[in-house]
Amino acid sequence: MPSAPNAKSPHSLGRKLTLLACVVVIGAVFCEVAARIRLHMKYGRATTEIYASEFDATTGTSQPLPNQDYGFLHINALGFRGPDVAQDKPAGTVRFAFLGGSTTFCAEASSDEATWPMLVASALSKELGVPCDVVNAALPGIGLKELRRILDVRVKPTKPDVIVIYEATNDLSRDTRKLAESQGLFTASGDERSALARVSVAWDLIEKNVRVLLRTRNAKSGQARLEFDADALAQGFRSELDALVREARAIAPVVVLVTFSTKMRASQSDAQRLASANTSLLYMPYMSTDGLLRGFEAYNRVIREVAAAEGVVLVDGEDSIPADDQHFNDSVHFTDAGSAKQAQRVIERLSTNTALRELADRR
Repeated sequence: MPSAPNAKSPHSLGRKLTLLACVVVIGAVFCEVAARIRLHMKYGRATTEIYASEFDATTGTSQPLPNQDYGFLHINALGFRGPDVAQDKPAGTVRFAFLGGSTTFCAEASSDEATWPMLVASALSKELGVPCDVVNAALPGIGLKELRRILDVRVKPTKPDVIVIYEATNDLSRDTRKLAESQGLFTASGDERSALARVSVAWDLIEKNVRVLLRTRNAKSGQARLEFDADALAQGFRSELDALVREARAIAPVVVLVTFSTKMRASQSDAQRLASANTSLLYMPYMSTDGLLRGFEAYNRVIREVAAAEGVVLVDGEDSIPADDQHFNDSVHFTDAGSAKQAQRVIERLSTNTALRELADRR
């Protein structure tokens, strides 16, 4: 007996499922290829990793492998970001060393020359009338504890004349995470990448963007946020910064502390704060925007107080960098325009510094 006109044969259904599977696979492959091409055009690497690295037991951190060239970003022969510098400082040169996290490494900059450390050294070379070179020892994700080891093992042998320190966000994230875990508001497993994200660039980007959206939504949902005393929380940061500054002073005649700038400001509306805090909330999803403001303010107070107590140069004016998309790539990382503003406030402070001018005159 013939089949009813509207009945679907098993063969027809199988072909449709096969076709659907082919479409899904082709779409996934297209997305993966597109994501890798985009990353290669932006970073010179078809992975979400900015550069090739390996674990260094002497510093306890993953360090960039030397001699990497991605067009806009170079890792020099000593393993630092930027153009090559000699291990032995050339006679007559003022050497600047920069310590910090990703906000000093500046992976978002369009070139080595557009990073704020390079802009500072270039401008001061003209201002002081002497050659200035840069040891950019910053690395994404590290805090003051790691910076102390990097200073001793990797920076000290280069004999810097000026050491500039710019860091707060990674330490604030670590310190608040410990507290959030103790209050049952956070578990590190929430940040783990899936097995698929480890092999697929496209899926890794999707996971990260979904996590940002969910955590931004949670921040305004009224659910419990971290409760903390900002000044008490900052005491660990103070202890590490005190030690880092004292160790830096034993190495270089000029040590500089720079207050930390963020896109989120007290003067913004609630909606503006939430939008400006998107990536800060990615790493600190248990925080409210008010908590983030109080945290960064407390850590900047510590920076000011340590600078005064240790008698080192303070670069203030973190809010002089406009809090907009033109200057910030996200909550804390600079665009080229933001790097230029960051460099400007450092240059203005150092160009009138007596110790630096006397050092340049001797050179």
